[in-house]
Amino acid sequence: MTLEDFFNRIETHYRNKIPFVVYRKPNEDVIKALLQETNDLHFTKDFTEQGFVFSPFDDSENSVLIPTEASETISVSKVVSSTSTSLGINPVEMPLVGKYTDENSKKRHINLVKKGINAINNNEFEKVVLSRMEAINISEPNPISIFKNLLNLYTSAFIYCWYHPKVGLWLGATPETLIKIEGKQFSIMALAGTQDYEGTLDVVWQEKEKEEQHIVTDFIIESLKPLVEKISTSQTETVKAGNLLHLKTMISARLQSNSSLKDVVSVLHPTPAVCGFPKMSAKQFILKNEGHNREFYTGFLGELNLETIKSPRSGKRNIENRAYAITKKSTQLYVNLRCMQIKSHQALIYVGGGITKSSDAVSEWEETVSKSLVIKNVL
Repeated sequence: MTLEDFFNRIETHYRNKIPFVVYRKPNEDVIKALLQETNDLHFTKDFTEQGFVFSPFDDSENSVLIPTEASETISVSKVVSSTSTSLGINPVEMPLVGKYTDENSKKRHINLVKKGINAINNNEFEKVVLSRMEAINISEPNPISIFKNLLNLYTSAFIYCWYHPKVGLWLGATPETLIKIEGKQFSIMALAGTQDYEGTLDVVWQEKEKEEQHIVTDFIIESLKPLVEKISTSQTETVKAGNLLHLKTMISARLQSNSSLKDVVSVLHPTPAVCGFPKMSAKQFILKNEGHNREFYTGFLGELNLETIKSPRSGKRNIENRAYAITKKSTQLYVNLRCMQIKSHQALIYVGGGITKSSDAVSEWEETVSKSLVIKNVL
């Protein structure tokens, strides 16, 4: 299948108002799609199903599933370099969108952050993640064109376009993995702290960002302890995502025999990286004070229980063993950050940041402006 044929199939699905998801994993050249056969709405009940799952921020709501058994799976391989024009744009010539200057929105967000800081000082919680939504008018909202722009600009992110006529149309370029699990072995990314990328990874992090990272990492480890064995953590490192830098720690473990993926998701989501800590009190503050419905922003999405084939290591001594490849179920879920929802002729962009007692309200506003550029650059 050619790249043109691949995208023509998706365009046809979209015009016919039939659900689909098209995506590319970080630093890979394979673009995959699940094309659902009908416009039925499916949900996951216990995370044992196979397909592509799309879950909202509010974990009391249902997670939508595009099931493999009711869909056609297609893929195409295409290396997209930083100077490639094969998908219809030249990313080198795309300037950063100008800074956002809506004074009313700025004032609202600063006041929201101040309210969050006051709540922390009153010991309601240690951290809360507060977001805002920005509406941008677009004349020709072609999701496939936007998806192609995302592919060209953000090679190290999870890129997706997800559509269901009964739910909505979402696109994103997220830097954060929620969980990757194969068999019983899994890894989780703790990502927190943000600053602009200015040509180097050798930067100084403030106490506020370090505190955020500790809260997220400690929460994940403590939440997982009853469910896992052999838990370990990596060194915290600075990583680049688009035009931003973050602090990242990888946590690895093995599920106990009586633990399930649903158990892990239940204790983790939403993590302090997208909600706050303690989780329930931070979540209630968000639902009461943000003033908009996050829907799938800061939820999670990705492949659920898809089969992967693992072959023995190649070599002269075990060539004959390659016939004994092992099939395992693999799940790769990503946190839905740096995303937009398209409604009519508007792109609704969602951005936010973690608030601790050390936060400065104006700086938090500026951080959301920097994060919004990831999505604005493709419109």
